[in-house]
Parts: sequence; structure tokens; C-alpha cells
Amino acid sequence: EAAHSQGVTVCGTGGVGNPTSELAVGMMIALLRDIPRQFGSMRQGGWQTRPGHDLAGKTLGLLGLGRVGGGVAAVGHAFNMKLIAWSQNLTEQRAAECKALRVEKDELFRHSDVLSIHLVLSGRTRGIVGARELSLMKPTAYLVNTSRGEIVEEAALLKTLQEKKIAGAAIDVYGVEPLPAGQAIRKLDNVLLTPHIGYVTAENLARMYQDAVEDIIAFLDGKPVRVLK
Repeated sequence: EAAHSQGVTVCGTGGVGNPTSELAVGMMIALLRDIPRQFGSMRQGGWQTRPGHDLAGKTLGLLGLGRVGGGVAAVGHAFNMKLIAWSQNLTEQRAAECKALRVEKDELFRHSDVLSIHLVLSGRTRGIVGARELSLMKPTAYLVNTSRGEIVEEAALLKTLQEKKIAGAAIDVYGVEPLPAGQAIRKLDNVLLTPHIGYVTAENLARMYQDAVEDIIAFLDGKPVRVLK
């Protein structure tokens, strides 16, 4: 908005989408099948530690059902998960397209076995997942955030995880990045942490760089493309 108010043209790039959806699904599998703990046991010369859980039959809650959320929904459906979704702008039509049931916000948190966040960060979504929402989740539920760190109140999530109020979380995004080395969440045994790699694949970066070059050439030719409004 500030750029447009000064008459500055802002052009975007493609990419993202699939890589972030893929990471979210990978995190879901890692959480339910307890892969980090099982791997740690193997590294230490051990064997099986505890049983994991099926994805089939579980309820996948999608907080946001845009391009990334829709990609996660497609895989969840293929895994025979029950899909429910909510966002401020979600329509019944979009939910039906993704084979999801549109529910109210509180229902999403109450009924999800895995809740995956796929919202754009804005004034409306900043802190939309707080202590109240987290308190609605099942003690057996998992939270996955590959969207933006500020969408979740990090202090509330840390407290929830420390007190084992939910089964665990997988997080790729943080309010401060890089995540400071001394952060308490790094020490918890019920979290899977990655360093904001949702978009970081060789193929996706190549697409983004190519689009950036095309944006510059098109702008210099007086025909800007992918203009953000």
C-alpha cells in the first residue's frame, strides 16, 4: 500500500504453493508416525520406541483453504482423512471444491486431529491462534504451521506445549527469524522445527528468480507483469 501510494509499481513472482504444501504434509506424517523420535533412537543404537498413528480416518483441519491449503487438502483426501476448514473468507463453494466441510472457527479447533495453518499474515490474522483457540484442541491433536509465525501467539503455544495440552506441533515459521539459539521451544521434545524451508526447493527458487528477471524486463519495456495490487 505504501508503494502504491507513492506511485511505485510492485511486481510479484510465482512459485511457492506446492513446496509449502508438500512440507506441511511431510510434517504431518513425521508427527503422527513419530519419525524424529524413532530416528533419534536408531542413531543411539536403539529400536522402536512407541507406536505412531494412522493418518487415515483422522480429521485434518485447515485454517485457510487457498492455494497452499488446497494442496494439503488434496493429499489429506488421498490419505482418506476427513477434511474440515475455516477462514474469514472461506465460502461453501471453495470448501466443496476441496472436498472439505466448512465449519466455524471454534469447531475447527475442537474437532481437528491435525490442524494445519495456511493463512496470509494480515491485521486480521495476526495472533488469530491464541491461548483460547489452543485450549479448544484435543490433548491428542497436533498443530502444523508453515504459514507465518505471527499468526500464532508464540508464548501461548510454548505454554501449551510445555504443559502437554496438545500432543505436539511442527513449526517452520517464527516471529523472529532466524529463530534465536536460546529459544525455549528448541528444547521441547514434542515439537518438530525446521528453519523456514517451506519455499526452499531448487525448483521453486529457479521459478522465482526467472519470474523476477521477467518482471524487470517487462517493466523496462513499459508492460509490467504480475503487478500486485
